[in-house]
Amino acid sequence: MLAPMLTLYHCHNARSFRALWALEEMGLPYALHVLPFPPRKRHEGMHDLNPLGTIPVLFDDDLRLTESVAIPHYLATKYGPTDLAVAPHENGYAAYLNFLVMGEATLTFPQTIHLRYAVFARPEERRPEIARDYAEWFGSRLRNAETMMGPHYAAADRFTMADISVGYALMLALSVGLEEFVSDTMRAYFARLEQRPAFRRAIAAQGKPA
Repeated sequence: MLAPMLTLYHCHNARSFRALWALEEMGLPYALHVLPFPPRKRHEGMHDLNPLGTIPVLFDDDLRLTESVAIPHYLATKYGPTDLAVAPHENGYAAYLNFLVMGEATLTFPQTIHLRYAVFARPEERRPEIARDYAEWFGSRLRNAETMMGPHYAAADRFTMADISVGYALMLALSVGLEEFVSDTMRAYFARLEQRPAFRRAIAAQGKPA
């Protein structure tokens, strides 16, 4: 089987880090383009790569994926077999899918709205009360998610792409001033994840922020 022709467009520590981390966990060869943030405003031709103007964008030959939790699952199921995905016949399959999506839809989404009104908006358009509401929304959902997780990992009692999804949400929270909402248990969970060699290689591959 020929090696895949994978190309990832990424911004430093953005959602696309999930895809970069997954590529490193899989040990797949890839080309990486690290773009300035926000790419839709600072990278010419971004809308040609992705009409949404967002990252990640992963090309697998002529196939394009743009969702940060779909890409890890795609890589695991297309280029496996690998224990990084949970198969339908396994007991942890439902939890795996649930946490795979939850990491973005439930845990990362409110953080992005918090950042919109606390950081990215022009000073006169910032709304600290809205930013705080979404920060607390994130915190309440993280507390509830914690009660659903296994003792060591999100699902199937092993590291999977679902941990990449949830782990990135924690990585973001700990880097944007939302530490108060991350419990000691979840901090310890993320500390285990960031010791993984593939995580460290992904950090090194993206380099310093543009």
